[in-house]
Amino acid sequence: MALIENTKRRARHVALFVKTWRWHAAALVVCGALAALGFAPLGWWWASLLGVGALVGIVVRAPSWRLGLAAGWLWGVGHFVAGNAWIATAFTYQAKMPAWLGGVGVFLLALYLAIYPALAALGLWFLRGRGPSRILGFAGAWTLAEMARGFVFTGFPWNPLGVALLGDDGHAGLAALAPWLGTYGLSGLMAGLAAAAQEGVALWPQRRGQGAALVLAPCALIAGGMAWPAPAEVPSAIPYTLIQPNIAQQDLDDPAHYNAQYQASAQLSRPMASASYRLGQPRLVLWPESGVPDYVRDGYPWWYYQDTFAGDPSMARWRLARAIGDGGLLLSGTVELDFQGTNAVGGRNVIMALDSKGRVLDSYAKAHLVPFGEYLPGRSFLKPLGLERVIPGDFDFRAGKGPRTVDLGPLGKAGMQICYEIVFSGEVTDRSLRADYIVNPSNDGWFGAWGPPQHLAQARLRAIEEGLPVLRSTTNGVSAVVDAHGIVRQAAPRDTAARFDGLVPAALPPTLFARAGNILPLGVAVFLLALAALALRRREGY
Repeated sequence: MALIENTKRRARHVALFVKTWRWHAAALVVCGALAALGFAPLGWWWASLLGVGALVGIVVRAPSWRLGLAAGWLWGVGHFVAGNAWIATAFTYQAKMPAWLGGVGVFLLALYLAIYPALAALGLWFLRGRGPSRILGFAGAWTLAEMARGFVFTGFPWNPLGVALLGDDGHAGLAALAPWLGTYGLSGLMAGLAAAAQEGVALWPQRRGQGAALVLAPCALIAGGMAWPAPAEVPSAIPYTLIQPNIAQQDLDDPAHYNAQYQASAQLSRPMASASYRLGQPRLVLWPESGVPDYVRDGYPWWYYQDTFAGDPSMARWRLARAIGDGGLLLSGTVELDFQGTNAVGGRNVIMALDSKGRVLDSYAKAHLVPFGEYLPGRSFLKPLGLERVIPGDFDFRAGKGPRTVDLGPLGKAGMQICYEIVFSGEVTDRSLRADYIVNPSNDGWFGAWGPPQHLAQARLRAIEEGLPVLRSTTNGVSAVVDAHGIVRQAAPRDTAARFDGLVPAALPPTLFARAGNILPLGVAVFLLALAALALRRREGY
């Protein structure tokens, strides 16, 4: 008899949930978008707390795991459309494709990325008992799902949920815990705090005191972290000049503007005596990705040089050496080509190290390339469909071998990460040779208004995780010098020309994350899930 009553009660629950599903679906999409407002440039952490908490509240009431999974997916669609809307701006600079396809691309990408919050929601549904099992289980499940998003199909870890815990430029917030949790662990923490707040809302009608405590504690913890004072700046002995030449995206690859670009960068880079630099002293000079449009390597067929301003690689190197002056060492983005016979069959996006005598000392090739931006995945299948038009140029870029540290002698050991690479937690340093700082030249001109501050926020997380300063030179913003605590010490707004001079912030001793990498958040996630399962079993009397 009891079994029959339970079955009838469950059937009524399913019928009611399905009847109101369209309202749940709309609320989930809106709440997913709301959660994205916790990211830069707004930084409304409370919106992320509210948006994720609403997801928890709906999933735990879903009468079946399928509906719980669907709830997470719908939430994810809203979340990633809002968080990645800036990607549509890139299509306004792509002459071969209509601009309206940018919006379609953002939506299609969101349909895929929403799989990962859906998997976290599925984990929550199976561990949905009240109290500890729900909170711990969701934190662990979200951590694992977000780690998967960072690895599957080369990964797209843009805007991890944990970045909502990062304070403004002068405060690290709860992101100061990244040396012990990693970014994915921070995301799990944010998910757990949201689940705790939602638990408080659910308890409020019966136990107001306990409910209020569970709502207020996460808010007080995050707000307190945002207000925590920043440590004092500690400089090293390495002088630098970092420039933002303010090159418009539509002019960047136009040969008619190459000389003007060089003149703007050279003027900003000239040696100037200061409190931190003596003329003739070794000095880092940092230019952005695409900072050198000329080919500087010898050995290409002569006609490839005709499209550049210098017209000759030795002349290009001489011009650059003249720009940085005696003692200067230029680290700049440029392109190198790979040939079969006399035809270029591939390119590499590189950071070139060039000294004041015009010698190319070393180069680093970008390892994490942007799908559909620098190469076309499955080219043999997609090219007949016309999708090769989304790739600028006539060939794909080729990936480098991974993070690398370049020893620059008196100018220290430089870790190299080009643009988008900096968003990959645990994959930005060569662990066999610890760097003194990370150089991150970037071109954020096609990122719209919201992409550049989001990019900077994720670079700040890498600085905190690794205990290393990050130096970002961009074409037109946001360029910044970030210390090893994630504090922005110098920054230039978008669409302005700027020059920073100073001493590179000092590195910290290797953090726990710098030693262990993403094994750390993985271990935390597994531990949380084990605790959640144990709490659930004890509650159900197993």
